[in-house]
Amino acid sequence: MKGIITEKHNTAKRIADILGGSGVQHRKLHNVDVYEFDDTVVMGLTGHVIGLDFSKEYNDWSRTDVRELINADIERVPTRKTTIKALQGVAKKVDHVTIATDYDREGELIGVEALNVMMQANPNLTSDRMHYSAITPSEIKNAYSNHALVNYNLAAAAEARQIIDLIWGATLTRFISLSAGRLGKNFLSVGRVQSPTLSLIVDRERDISAFVPEKYWTVQAVAHHTNGDFTVKHAGGRFKDKANAESIVKGASSEGVITDLNANERQDSPPAPFNTTEFLSAASGIGYSTANAMRIAEQLYLGGFISYPRTDNTVYPNSLNLREQLIMFKDSDFGVYVSRLLDRDVITASRGKRETSDHPPIYPVSVASKASLNRDQWVMYDLVVRRFLATLSEPAVWSTTKVKLEVSGEVFKASGLKLIVEGWRGPYFYHSPKDKELPDMNVGDSTRISDIEICDGETQPPPRYGQGKLIKMMERLELGTKSTRHEIISKLYARGYVYSSPLKPTNKATSVIESLESYAPMIAKPDMTQHLEEDMSKIADGIIKEGSVISESREMLGEVFKDLTNNKERITESLQNGLREDRIVGVCPECKGELIVRRSRKGSRFIGCSSYPECNFSLPLPKTGNIVVTEKECEEHNMRHLQILTKGRRPWMLGCPHCNYIEWKNKSESDLSATDGKSEGAK
Repeated sequence: MKGIITEKHNTAKRIADILGGSGVQHRKLHNVDVYEFDDTVVMGLTGHVIGLDFSKEYNDWSRTDVRELINADIERVPTRKTTIKALQGVAKKVDHVTIATDYDREGELIGVEALNVMMQANPNLTSDRMHYSAITPSEIKNAYSNHALVNYNLAAAAEARQIIDLIWGATLTRFISLSAGRLGKNFLSVGRVQSPTLSLIVDRERDISAFVPEKYWTVQAVAHHTNGDFTVKHAGGRFKDKANAESIVKGASSEGVITDLNANERQDSPPAPFNTTEFLSAASGIGYSTANAMRIAEQLYLGGFISYPRTDNTVYPNSLNLREQLIMFKDSDFGVYVSRLLDRDVITASRGKRETSDHPPIYPVSVASKASLNRDQWVMYDLVVRRFLATLSEPAVWSTTKVKLEVSGEVFKASGLKLIVEGWRGPYFYHSPKDKELPDMNVGDSTRISDIEICDGETQPPPRYGQGKLIKMMERLELGTKSTRHEIISKLYARGYVYSSPLKPTNKATSVIESLESYAPMIAKPDMTQHLEEDMSKIADGIIKEGSVISESREMLGEVFKDLTNNKERITESLQNGLREDRIVGVCPECKGELIVRRSRKGSRFIGCSSYPECNFSLPLPKTGNIVVTEKECEEHNMRHLQILTKGRRPWMLGCPHCNYIEWKNKSESDLSATDGKSEGAK
């Protein structure tokens, strides 16, 4: 008998249905779903069945010397006992098993973990691997017929990452949390990838705070041509001296002459196919968080609608028949664009800069309708299909016009833009520039000038990172992987290090990063992480061994800890100052003291006055969720707005805590009055 092990339960069911058809029997084995047909049994996991941890003697943070964790032994701990029992039950029934987990480092490790568990129950078990990038009948059948070998080097690279991240994360998190006096649920998280990423956000915020805006002035007017009106701007652009702008306006006549006209056509090349980073960036651009976009993409992948969403590749493989993929969508909601593409003799695709052999770029593998998906799934599916069609389309062509106009010896400019060949901009309409047409005109034409005016402005600071831009920056700096970058951003939100979109750091985040930059800069910069990422790639390629990379990382961490230990008092002071600032909500309306987020002896949270016990002013706070004090301030109560972050839910903007309390109190009194009124009526 043969076995197939997949990474998730719904993948197991789909693969069983594809390979077994109507002959599939479903049953439970140790309360785990298994699917049987002919001489084959298919079982799905729920991710890792083996976890990594330090031994129990290190569990007590206060009693453990943090430095001991650097070289402490790592134990492999079963995480899902019922799943392990089911794996061993399957192992006793089969003589061969095919690992069918996701084909990447993490998936390979999950498969190897399962295989090792099975071989404990059946040492004579033989094994192989199936690789697929889409859960469709043709792809699954082809993958099952063309088995590969289990890649132990790939799994070792993933395990090395797990071990290194555990050692660095646990050791640094404990040190920083103990230094700040933040234990339990309020610990301060530090990580090998997380901290350099947070440093990018904090550094950008520093640039914004340090930015000194400069005033400037521009001059613009309306030109009236016989064929239409258009706006012109002075060719000098921004004037730092307002007097210069004023002299131009003062000396301007009511007539202008066209002195130069340049009309051209500009080709706009199609975008590259989606890899994970580009997909998440595009999803962020239409309002989805990167974590939510990836979650939805995984649903679409498991449903057999799109290819595997974790990929670095931006070049379609030669084996992908582009015409066949298009024919599949001929009668779909995208039929009008597909028909145009199918009319071409040759269908070619755009290419990105990165080409890998593990998975193709993200593309649609089957047709879905709006009715068959929920709203969010349809939006993401629509995005993937449109990008795919765009990559097969012709370039868009824009007509561009640049005009120079002379008014009293001063040169003014105007530019026009019009889409004349839709090309790939037809199916992929996101963020497309708007047409800005100029009237037909010729050099020497006269125009009447009106509404000439001075417009004032200010130079702007660099923008904060949106999630899409941050994902791209992380990829460029080799922080994390295609599979983990969106998770890192989610953790920064969940741990109260950032809020809002684009991302703003809290005072807590700033104090943590400043402490690391001052006393352990290696942790806050990407260099060390880049080096270890390169080493893990070498493990995957079989160039170096897992153990040597882990040993090197322990040595690096040991050097970091020398600096941390020598500066513990300064770090403690810096962290505590930053943490206190993050708890200040505003000014007490009764005594003008500071209002601070506090905890009662019983653990409940409230806003209290720093002048207590002389001042008893207080406001209630929600019982659960991470409280973030934002920059926005209530003009009426001089209190900063609060945001509540709860895992698995959308952020709740509570707003001004005083306004919120008044609203709650009024509603409670109104509800009570209504109840009393009903009681009186009943009497």
